[in-house]
Amino acid sequence: MPRGRTIVIISISAVLVAGAAAGGAYYVLHTRGSAGETAAHFTTAWAKGDLPAMRADLAAPAPGFDTAYTRLAKDIGAQRTAVRLGAVTPAGDGRAKAAYTATLTLKDLGDWTYTGSLDLVVKDRHWKVAWTPRAVHPALDGQAHLALKTRWPGRAAVQDSTGARIDHGDVGGSVQQLVGYLDKATAKDVTRLGSAYKRGDAVGRGGLQEAFQEKLAGVPTTEIQVTGAAGKAATTVKTIEGSPGTDVRTSLDPRAQAAAVIAVDGVDKPTSLVAIRPSSGEILAVVNNRGGFNRALDGRYPPGSTFKTITAAALLAEGLTPGQRVTCPKTVNIGGLPIRNSEHESFGSLSFLDSYAHSCNTTFAPLAAQHLGDGKLEEFAGKLGFNQPLGIGVPAQRGSMPKHTSEADLAAESFGQGRITASPLVMATVAAAVADGTWRPPTLVPGLKQKTEPWALPGDIARDLRTMMAAVVTKGTAKSAGLPAGTAGKTGTAEYGTGPKLDSHAWFIGYRGDVAFAVIVEGGGGGGKVAAPIAARFLRALS
Repeated sequence: MPRGRTIVIISISAVLVAGAAAGGAYYVLHTRGSAGETAAHFTTAWAKGDLPAMRADLAAPAPGFDTAYTRLAKDIGAQRTAVRLGAVTPAGDGRAKAAYTATLTLKDLGDWTYTGSLDLVVKDRHWKVAWTPRAVHPALDGQAHLALKTRWPGRAAVQDSTGARIDHGDVGGSVQQLVGYLDKATAKDVTRLGSAYKRGDAVGRGGLQEAFQEKLAGVPTTEIQVTGAAGKAATTVKTIEGSPGTDVRTSLDPRAQAAAVIAVDGVDKPTSLVAIRPSSGEILAVVNNRGGFNRALDGRYPPGSTFKTITAAALLAEGLTPGQRVTCPKTVNIGGLPIRNSEHESFGSLSFLDSYAHSCNTTFAPLAAQHLGDGKLEEFAGKLGFNQPLGIGVPAQRGSMPKHTSEADLAAESFGQGRITASPLVMATVAAAVADGTWRPPTLVPGLKQKTEPWALPGDIARDLRTMMAAVVTKGTAKSAGLPAGTAGKTGTAEYGTGPKLDSHAWFIGYRGDVAFAVIVEGGGGGGKVAAPIAARFLRALS
């Protein structure tokens, strides 16, 4: 007899003898597969969330089987499951027990690892899982279920630039608009924020409280409990330690904010003021003298002649100089659009600087049509904050400048009319860019990752614009506004509406030292007469 065949016969005989000695020869010879193979198949399917494959391994139909696994996501926020199979040991004739280690990844909480076991039994010559709810977790008995109990730490503070809290009720209304408020979590909030939250928990609503909810709230200490068993108190099977929230410090300067409040106080029309630190883009003050809609950040207004600052920058980039001679007639017609100056003024021949100081629409429209076609004006506006996403820490409306569709459209855009819209925040960044020489994305929360990069004005553009903006105050449209020495700015009178006689918003943007600002008065009329004096009050109160 060949040697190989002898070995096979001897091996089989040994197995028969051993199996008979244990009283299990029948199962050894007639059962297909092994307990280990079935346990491995079942736990692999569990990790994949493949309930049909798991059911195929059951010894008998098991009421509540699907629910026992699917409610792990609902009850404790289980998002992923990993199962490592341990030892599979005999437990008598036709029975075995398979140990496992399960790791559930819980939403917002991390991993929870525990051990359990599966009972296996031979049925119809196959190894099957004799399933009970304890196969999911050893503490489950069919009545109990897993649940989370959370204990939230004290909520962190929203602060101004000095570290003082601004999230209490006695701060001004404009600050409250920025901060937001606390509310009770709804079912929708729980879905959005995760299983650590329950209905009724404190959540931020609006402003910084909502934008920085997770940071301010911190992480609760969470107990995973077995609860719901009749007559039994909840049992904690795992405690996951939380962590306190982190304060959110804003760039709001209490002095600047107070000065801005003084400046707009008593104005009988909706008025907004935004102040920015040019050297950093940090927002120092945001004030609206009307509640509700946050006009300072979300308003969409035609910027009027304040936009001439951008047009002037683009023209300087094309080679014009402040001293270059230009004309300011009473009217011009560009592409069929009749254009006039405020109060029907005309100044004849004058310097480019003086045309800016006197806000000559009839100078800027022809120059833009001549030099700034082919998207040049839109491109420059984009470098100075238009059509750019804002990431200040709370929602804020971006400045919008659609691409011009005609020469007339470009002419209107050159002095801030047409389809251009901007908020006081956006126009304050334009003034800040002139003051510093670099446009910087504004922020209410220093260190916040920005969506856009700073952009340095090329060549001598910033220097020339500073001279031109200073002239607006010393001899131009803001000469009589009472602005303190050292102030530079630009007025704007932005028409809106339809009909033969249009109303206008009053604008003034400018800077003094390391403070840039924008003021708008809705329907206020002339920027030099209405908005610039408000800026003067702000700067005097700030001194």
